[in-house]
Amino acid sequence: MQQVHAFQGARIFDGMSFQDDAALCVHDGKVVRICATADLPEGAEVTDLGGGILAPGFVDLQVNGGGGVMFNSAPALETLKTIAEAHASIGATSILPTLITDTRETTAAAIQAVQQAISEGVPGIAGLHLEGPHLSVARKGAHDADLIRPMEPADLESLLAAAKSLPVLKVTVAPESVKPEQIRALSAAGILVSLGHTDSRFADCQEAVAAGARCVTHLFNAQSQLGNREPGVVGAALQLGDLSAGLIADGIHVHPATMASAIRAKQGPGHIFLVSDAMATAGSTITDFLLNGRKIERRDNRLTLQDGTLAGAHLDLTTAIRNLVHLCGIPLETALAMATSGPAALIGRSEQIGTLRHGANADFVHLSSDLELRSVFRAGLPG
Repeated sequence: MQQVHAFQGARIFDGMSFQDDAALCVHDGKVVRICATADLPEGAEVTDLGGGILAPGFVDLQVNGGGGVMFNSAPALETLKTIAEAHASIGATSILPTLITDTRETTAAAIQAVQQAISEGVPGIAGLHLEGPHLSVARKGAHDADLIRPMEPADLESLLAAAKSLPVLKVTVAPESVKPEQIRALSAAGILVSLGHTDSRFADCQEAVAAGARCVTHLFNAQSQLGNREPGVVGAALQLGDLSAGLIADGIHVHPATMASAIRAKQGPGHIFLVSDAMATAGSTITDFLLNGRKIERRDNRLTLQDGTLAGAHLDLTTAIRNLVHLCGIPLETALAMATSGPAALIGRSEQIGTLRHGANADFVHLSSDLELRSVFRAGLPG
């Protein structure tokens, strides 16, 4: 019988708010409780963290690669293990591996790989995010235009079947390439439908939300912008309370002033949450890689195709949190929740991840007071 392990000496962020002069108690890979330091369980093994912040492990719903590999390049179990380990090392203990627009065969392989990872209990794999191929060529970004296509009945059936064996399935689509009745069927099956890579009008987004869409993929990027006479996707993401939206807070994809304005303008109950949109460079030292046969290069933490098009990000969520606090003036509690409890709630996992409540997975990070990552714990163990 393992004894209770208590972590103290740091401010504890439980996913929603800070608790001071407290200790996190862990047993058998799960959170037991947060208690006052004066009320530690008898016989507990105590670790003093010597300051800083203890927070839930980050939850990243858009991870294209890491550890030197891309999910698209080899959609297999070993690839997922590499990516999950790379992101755990930089603080994201729960991720949605993300497949960028690809062929039917590659998409089927990706679904099978994540199903296998879930069945084998690969740490960190929370489900799957399919970003495409049912997008708009006009807003393709780094996606291969030759692979973008409307959703057909066979595509819908494949997604509905996948949803039955995956704990979380997120699908990014453009209203130009999917019908409201298809969105309705996806949503009814428990799939998180996200609007992205789209030139849609505000009214189109309203129709998609009425059919069940609940998210917007990488707010401001690859979508119609907020205008004075047409609010576009950005206006819909901010105004419609049923929508949440991912944000790439690297200071490259979106200007800090724009990020700050959006966070303060967002109408609830939907919320803005952080994503890395990380590529193969995350958790590695590589400076270039291939996506669908096209070379992507990293220069000054900017990832681009040969023509200069932004292609994902070289970003970790610790840096994203720090950017929100230091560049945007966002309160620390808000920034931390945007990387933990916010995304966890969106995918229906708020009892297990993104929180330090009783019974949650004992996955957490220790940050310094100046928001640098010191260490990562999974199932209560370091490393």
